[in-house]
Amino acid sequence: MAHSFQPTRLDKMSPFARFSVARISPAVLMALAAALLFGASTPFAKWLLGDTPPILLAGILYLGSGIGLGILRVLRDRGWQPSAIPAREWPWLLAAIAFGGVLGPILLLLGLTHTSAASASLLLNLEAVLTALLAWIVFRENADRRIVLGMALIVAGGALLAWPRSGGLAGGWGALAIAGACLCWAFDNNLTRKVSGSDALFVAGLKGLAAGVVNTGIALLLGAHLPTATIIGAAMLVGFFGYGVSLVLFVLALRGLGAARTGAYFSIAPFIGALIALFGFHESAGVFLWIAAGLMAIGVWLHLSERHEHLHTHLTMTHSHRHVHDEHHQHTHNFPWDGTEPHTHVHTHEPLTHSHPHYPDIHHQHRHE
Repeated sequence: MAHSFQPTRLDKMSPFARFSVARISPAVLMALAAALLFGASTPFAKWLLGDTPPILLAGILYLGSGIGLGILRVLRDRGWQPSAIPAREWPWLLAAIAFGGVLGPILLLLGLTHTSAASASLLLNLEAVLTALLAWIVFRENADRRIVLGMALIVAGGALLAWPRSGGLAGGWGALAIAGACLCWAFDNNLTRKVSGSDALFVAGLKGLAAGVVNTGIALLLGAHLPTATIIGAAMLVGFFGYGVSLVLFVLALRGLGAARTGAYFSIAPFIGALIALFGFHESAGVFLWIAAGLMAIGVWLHLSERHEHLHTHLTMTHSHRHVHDEHHQHTHNFPWDGTEPHTHVHTHEPLTHSHPHYPDIHHQHRHE
């Protein structure tokens, strides 16, 4: 006896079940995996600093990212293939490289020289806040009171960590430098969202390679000397996973979640870094760190439990990215197709009006009344 598939009605489910259905998606898992890798890299970068100048270490970390991802891309494509990024997206990508690949890492590593890795890891939650503010104010992503409250709690935790308590300004300047790095990465996240429909491996690899060459070149011009081969190898390995693979996953998450939501999921990275610093590197934790962690955790939970659904209209759009033929990809093919999914090609979205839970992803960049 044949049975037809009946889709699950979200409005008939319990709140917990709706949360599970709405949240457990490939894009969410990619954002969480990106956070895990990047969060683990912060205490290791702190450990690698030693006698290595911050700018030089930033360059080596990103060289590890760019070279490693370049090798992966050659293996994936069975040879070097030219970029498929449209000409109109190159300005966005180059600006993202300048903010996220050059300025951000330098400020982070300068900040790490004046603060502990655990405090720095939690302070990096400000990246999610600044990413969201730019996404809402400049790039017009939607926001509601729940999201704003969550960000306010994260800001409160970051301010508590940044407040100097030793009578000097060293901790304050270190926190300020890390906050500056967060602002650079906030610009980077929103700019990268503009190119998130392109090949994530190429985007992340180019960012890593360009940032690595620039930072390493600047450091050598300023008189820095290369560390031992062991330190270089360790730094490149940390950079490959913590900056490279993490960035590939982050770009893919941007495609499915939008900048603000991806930043919210990614904000668990500092908690991971803080735990590694505390238990792996035996750093001490004061009461302020745990209070700040609690505030940030509540703020992150408010983001993770958000639900957004309303009637919306998709306008005509033509682009290229990896996709399956879901409700947003009902198109014909002007080439022979063997039915394999997912696949990548230039396709056009016809106007469509409907209602379902969604994020401000590359297909839901509409205005809200």
